[in-house]
Amino acid sequence: MPDTAITGPTAHPTDPETYAPLHADATALLEDWQPTSPEAASARERTLTLLGAGPIALSRQHRPGHITASTLVLDATGTRVLLCLHAKFARWVQLGGHCEPVDQTLVDAALREATEESGIAGLRIDPVPIDIDVHEVLCQGGSRHYDVRFAVLAPPGAVEQVSDEAEELGWFPPDQLPEPLAGGTAQLVAPALAALRRSPLRLAP
Repeated sequence: MPDTAITGPTAHPTDPETYAPLHADATALLEDWQPTSPEAASARERTLTLLGAGPIALSRQHRPGHITASTLVLDATGTRVLLCLHAKFARWVQLGGHCEPVDQTLVDAALREATEESGIAGLRIDPVPIDIDVHEVLCQGGSRHYDVRFAVLAPPGAVEQVSDEAEELGWFPPDQLPEPLAGGTAQLVAPALAALRRSPLRLAP
């Protein structure tokens, strides 16, 4: 989840250099990215500054802040979005979370999180980010998430399965999102729909 609260230290700290390939990918991706809004442009610059700290910026061990990856999952028709009622902070939010050493790219991290948290196989992701959002979280007793967001398309007939981190998963029309809604989630709808219209994930209407 994008805002998952981790209030204690990680049980098995990871060598920051493990994140070197992911750091290189994230840096290249964001340097080339065309922001989708003025707010996203500002967040992009802040995120590139964070990446200047090196691979540690991808690890939750980095107290000043770290990169996360999340997704707005749409159904095969593009008429519903999948959101999660987060078990810890009781708000509806897009799927996503921390990067892991197994992730070679931000796209890998986002797709892994979406698959784990939705229980849906065969998700397809647009590799171009749709948004970046920087927000305060409780990781390590207080930190920031620099969340890079992507659009994902579920296969026809997809059936979701609730993970341990969620109280509930639900499909909602983009103009009828549930409450209470996490900050920054609603702003993903328009760029996600635009991304799927222009991407090869499905034919444009």
